[in-house]
Amino acid sequence: MNYYKSIIAYDGTDYFGWQFQPDRATIVQALQDGFKKVFKSDVAIVGASRTDAGVHALGQVAVCRTELDIDAQQLLWAWNNRLRKDIMIRSCERVDETFHPQRSVQQKTYRYYFCLERPLPMVSRYQWYVRREPDREKLRTCLNVFVGTHDFRSFCTGDDMGDDTIRTIDSINLDFIECKNAYCIEIKGPSFLRYMIRRIVGASMTVAARGGLQVDYLHKVLLAKNPLQQLPTAPAKGLVLQSIVYT
Repeated sequence: MNYYKSIIAYDGTDYFGWQFQPDRATIVQALQDGFKKVFKSDVAIVGASRTDAGVHALGQVAVCRTELDIDAQQLLWAWNNRLRKDIMIRSCERVDETFHPQRSVQQKTYRYYFCLERPLPMVSRYQWYVRREPDREKLRTCLNVFVGTHDFRSFCTGDDMGDDTIRTIDSINLDFIECKNAYCIEIKGPSFLRYMIRRIVGASMTVAARGGLQVDYLHKVLLAKNPLQQLPTAPAKGLVLQSIVYT
């Protein structure tokens, strides 16, 4: 067997997430279909992050296993030529069989984009248009509640109940990106639960936009460890897997 490490970018709008699902369009299925069209052979693909439906990526990392022995740059060129326009393999290199994209992860970086004015059509697929303007300083304070090591059971899907829901967030920063006319919430940490980032963003935006809710409310929700809490989840469209760093 031959193994290739790839960095992949995609617009997740028209897909039901990264992971294969029967009878549904997924990123993995599109990659495998493209590979088979050009090489007439199957490929097994494992990604570092199983991004959800509608979530995008600039730096998804995957290992691709195939019986074919192909030069990495030739594979990159040929495979890209058979992929849909919303998926691109940015780089490809040979690795040995010991490399696994979900192991030895030092840090993942996700970015969440939101705007306060109606976005232009060419960027509207990648930003959450927020109609109730948040207090920016209060929003920073809200987001800071989640930095550090916590039990994020209140901020997962509820399907993770049998799993370890303790995670560490290394940093969260809020910046205005002038060229996008949008705000960016950048979140860094070694691993995240499903919906965790979107639930953190949705909850923080809600508290920051409402004078009747205080930051302490987020502390209480976090400590309650209840995934059925009613704070909203931010839409998938604003979330991008930016990059992954390995030890």
